Amino acid sequence: MTDSNASGPLLMMTGMTKQYPGCLANDHVSLTVERNQIHALLGENGAGKSTLVKMIYGVVKPDEGEVIWDGQPVTIQNPGHAQRLGVGMVFQHFSLFEALTVTENIALGLASGKERVDLRERIVRISNEYGLPLDPDRVVHDLSVGERQRIEIVRCLLQNPKLLIMDEPTSVLTPSEVQKLFVTLRRLAVEGCSILYISHKLEEVRALCSAATIMRLGRNVAECKPAEKTVKELAEIMINMDLNAPTPRPHVASTAAPRLVLDRLTIRSPHLFGTDLKDISLSIAGGEILGIAGIAGNGQSELMDALSGEVPAGKPESVVIDGIAAGHMGPRERRQIRGCFVPEERNGHGAVTTMTLAENAFLSGFMRGALVRFGVIDTKRTFAFAADIIKRFDVRTTGPNAEARSLSGGNLQKFLVGREVLQDPSVLVINQPTWGVDAGAALAIHEAIMALAASGAAVLIISQDLDEIFVLADRIAVIAGGHVSEPVPTREATVESIGRLMGGSSTTAQTEQEQPVHA
Repeated sequence: MTDSNASGPLLMMTGMTKQYPGCLANDHVSLTVERNQIHALLGENGAGKSTLVKMIYGVVKPDEGEVIWDGQPVTIQNPGHAQRLGVGMVFQHFSLFEALTVTENIALGLASGKERVDLRERIVRISNEYGLPLDPDRVVHDLSVGERQRIEIVRCLLQNPKLLIMDEPTSVLTPSEVQKLFVTLRRLAVEGCSILYISHKLEEVRALCSAATIMRLGRNVAECKPAEKTVKELAEIMINMDLNAPTPRPHVASTAAPRLVLDRLTIRSPHLFGTDLKDISLSIAGGEILGIAGIAGNGQSELMDALSGEVPAGKPESVVIDGIAAGHMGPRERRQIRGCFVPEERNGHGAVTTMTLAENAFLSGFMRGALVRFGVIDTKRTFAFAADIIKRFDVRTTGPNAEARSLSGGNLQKFLVGREVLQDPSVLVINQPTWGVDAGAALAIHEAIMALAASGAAVLIISQDLDEIFVLADRIAVIAGGHVSEPVPTREATVESIGRLMGGSSTTAQTEQEQPVHA
């Protein structure tokens, strides 16, 4: 890939500082990435990792600081300049057009016509050479999430990078796909491509990375070799406090009455390249947590929409909440019968980013929180409700008048979970509870979910994080291709067996018994 015989660090950053209005995002941060190294960049949400990485990739210009690249001082002007230097980046959220082929998508990310010469043949060669096989003629909407990630990686590899930045690369992969990715990353490092690896999955960091820089509140706080630290020790350095795992749930079969029942739920996806839901039947008792695992794009969004009422089911009895047929109801009616919902997408779906936290608290809590009097918003009660969420869920913010966009991802997620939990639901459905949040925020969210179940609520979590599901769920099912497998008790499941089902090798998934209907 690159000249691995050069001497000295590949990247040295010193005194990197970036000030935003009301926020010192980076405060004289230093980072050194050696050649042939897989280097972790760790920190809780809001620690300043994203700002630092954006400066490396030329998206953000620092106010102060010096960058030494390949032994030479450099000012990185923009992403195109970063790419010419040899910096590639695979973002957490893929930038792909679903209606275009693999080749067309990769071509859009290349800067010049020269780079597009013999592109199809180069895609085949590079993808096979690095164990990331791609069919250059496949249309993206037909590909799994793992295959889509390969497109982003291959697009970078075609530019012969010296440094590859990866942001939460395993959050959408099955366990087997994670292992294949690690094989590729280790090979790249041996061949001379350094890797800057950002992840909240600390066990993976320990297994993969030879060095780590840990940030907190915009500053460097530690350098270490991850393998020499435990996951708990790494997390505690990140959040600067003792981290005590919650008491494990006993995972015993519930004898309580079902509070959420799905009966042959069948819905055609409203999205152009979505996944239809096919004959899904399951029930969740009061006090029980059911985890639904699956790779992104297998119907999770459609299931969430069907449960929240954003896409009504064809039959009222397809969704039953606390004994009330609700399949025909919209979101507001389902909230009236004590259903609460936390969607996957925080920004724009779970919260309106330009609105204050008090206003966002009102959006879903006005009915159950009695935040309206005589048809007028009760500002005092709304403000108090938001303040209660902030206090009880340790949301790091200036107060209820802060805009949602001012919060880090983890703090906004804690606020959204708190907003729903404090409405005392009988049924809570939450999609990707802790996606992209740090260890401290994840622990707080897990504790809230378990406490709600202990109070008698039925909880359904949809997650791509198998570790999370095994910690929280009493029973586990898998969604693949719009089918949901028969739930199994957590104590009888293994990561390998669930991973195989996630990969599509299911022999227990329910068969389609009726055609999808239009909502």
